[in-house]
Amino acid sequence: MSTLKLEIVTAEGVAYSDEVNAVVAPGIEGQLGILPHHAPLMTVLEPGQIMVRKGGEETFMAITGGYLEVRPDKVVILADAAERAEEIDVARAEEARKRAEERLKAAGGSLVDLARAEAALRRSMVRLRVAESVKRRGAARTRPQQ
Repeated sequence: MSTLKLEIVTAEGVAYSDEVNAVVAPGIEGQLGILPHHAPLMTVLEPGQIMVRKGGEETFMAITGGYLEVRPDKVVILADAAERAEEIDVARAEEARKRAEERLKAAGGSLVDLARAEAALRRSMVRLRVAESVKRRGAARTRPQQ
């Protein structure tokens, strides 16, 4: 099976680097599926879930936006922030969601405050969705066969 090099880089450093079989990322016009030998491409990424398939294993990450570049030899994702699903602190993400919702209500007429609160709400919701989807997948895999 063909592979491609994937690097996910944030301001803190390299969040992921490996040879993989496929990548699915949240592009601005919808989900992007990248397989080996994909045509060169550069696009903006929306906050959302990245799925990385290596062999039979899938890894899920939450990103808060960034850029994706497909080169002949690798895929590079420059993400504002990236977090593996299993590392997401759900209680902390839930608290961030509540704070963002409160800031939205209190933003009043300030467009800057409103934009910041909306961005914070989107980030927290992405983290919660990614953590929940991985939790559901794990529960589905551990159910006994009927």
